[in-house]
Amino acid sequence: MKIPHPERRRSLGFLDHAGRGWACFLVSAPSGGSWRGHLVFRPADAASEADEIVTAEIFVEPSEEEIHARLQLLGRPLVRALLDSALDVQERQDSGAPGLRRWFRQHVAADSQKLAQAGEGADATDQARLRSLYASYRLDQVVHLIALLKPEDFDATVARILSGRRVDFESDDQLQLAMLVVERLEALLPLPPFEVWVEDFLAHRDRYQAYAHTLHREGRLP
Repeated sequence: MKIPHPERRRSLGFLDHAGRGWACFLVSAPSGGSWRGHLVFRPADAASEADEIVTAEIFVEPSEEEIHARLQLLGRPLVRALLDSALDVQERQDSGAPGLRRWFRQHVAADSQKLAQAGEGADATDQARLRSLYASYRLDQVVHLIALLKPEDFDATVARILSGRRVDFESDDQLQLAMLVVERLEALLPLPPFEVWVEDFLAHRDRYQAYAHTLHREGRLP
């Protein structure tokens, strides 16, 4: 009996899309005398493989090496376009409405990164930039918490916080409701006060930077 050849997953690096980091992979496997392949995009805050975005089959070549050679010709702009297309397909499959958990993760992560950029280069005497970095750190903890929750559990949590009200993605008050949810989630976390955080941040800046990089740029949770 012939044992099926397992799929091979090869890392292609990372992309940024709408303030969110995505790990990109080539997945290939032999099939019927040839090799077939597609791309998989994994968001930085993915909780499981269920959060991955998968393209249609885009490579059919005589060998795995020839798939790799074809991939080299795509270039980063086309790979980004494939991610855009795959996301569009997924949203249309979801009836045009983004998942609540994904919507929150994207928006909170984008706000966190803006605050982090505003705080770049902060030293011990620069209180304004340090407070911006502290606010970014607090939002990162909310992003991490959201990513750990199952989509259905997060939906139920939001419903309880909003007393049954829905976050309407087309309404004018969506940002106000979102801020309320984020504030309530942040209040549940055992976060250090600013003075304690600053002391630890200045002593271990590289660890905080590595954490933020992993959370927003790599395909895994810290």
